[in-house]
Amino acid sequence: MLVFAASDKGGTGRSVTSANLAYQRALTGDHVAYVDFDFGSPTAAAVFDVPGAMRGTEERGLHSYLEGEAAEPARIDVWRQTEHPLLRARPNQSGRLVLFPGDAGGGEFATGEESLERCIDLLLRLNGEFDVTVVDLSAGRSYAVDMVLAATAHPRMRNVPFRWLVFHRWTRQHVIAASGLVHAGHGIIGGGVERGHDEESLRAAIRFVRAAVPDPDSPLWSQGSPAQAAWMQACDEALRRLAAEHRIGDSVVPLEPILQWREQLITEEDVLSTQIANKETLEALEEIARRLTDDSHWGRP
Repeated sequence: MLVFAASDKGGTGRSVTSANLAYQRALTGDHVAYVDFDFGSPTAAAVFDVPGAMRGTEERGLHSYLEGEAAEPARIDVWRQTEHPLLRARPNQSGRLVLFPGDAGGGEFATGEESLERCIDLLLRLNGEFDVTVVDLSAGRSYAVDMVLAATAHPRMRNVPFRWLVFHRWTRQHVIAASGLVHAGHGIIGGGVERGHDEESLRAAIRFVRAAVPDPDSPLWSQGSPAQAAWMQACDEALRRLAAEHRIGDSVVPLEPILQWREQLITEEDVLSTQIANKETLEALEEIARRLTDDSHWGRP
């Protein structure tokens, strides 16, 4: 299955959350590919603690592959090449976890028929090799978004299952922007229909993820004044109404203090041993990762 990670803005937690979802699926035994199609800022390697590719790879990145400058894109075995001490000791029963990095200094680029064909070839191969392929897309209605919409509408990919996760922060601006990315006239649904997608099928393949959502009742805010607590409760209620009006719901990743300081994978050790991460965050990531391939969550029998 292909999972496309999108957002209308940067700083939504799209990359760090989708990397965590890929990690969680690999822990269950699935073979997982993480494809960095964030051409303007290919920094997924930083989340996986892979040295030498923190800002993308210097050769055979996905940008080079799609433009025909490389016959095959570079691939990084995360378990072997990470500097994260817990990941280096690959957990028992885990599946493969492979990062396909972007090019250092690549930048956005307009795609043509040849790059589209290479994209289709790549997605088909990855879908055959891996159980789950997570594709991290550039923010907004980008060339990357348009390319995968065209690729997944192509007859060659008719039988390849795919889903979309659209990430946003819990603010008015982000809720409105995320809704526009999906539902506006030239959003994901409209753009997909223009390229040959069935509207209802595409709509059913999209879910929203609210990242870094503060809980007004959390002990994190217990030192605030009664006026601040009341204000937070009112804001949260107003945002829930706004999200409903803009047809945004679904999964929530709680505000996680360590992710405000460092974009990283959340491990059981972070929760149980060092206790630097919250149990609720890990449980939310595990639940979203499980639901990726749970047809009942996507309204299918």
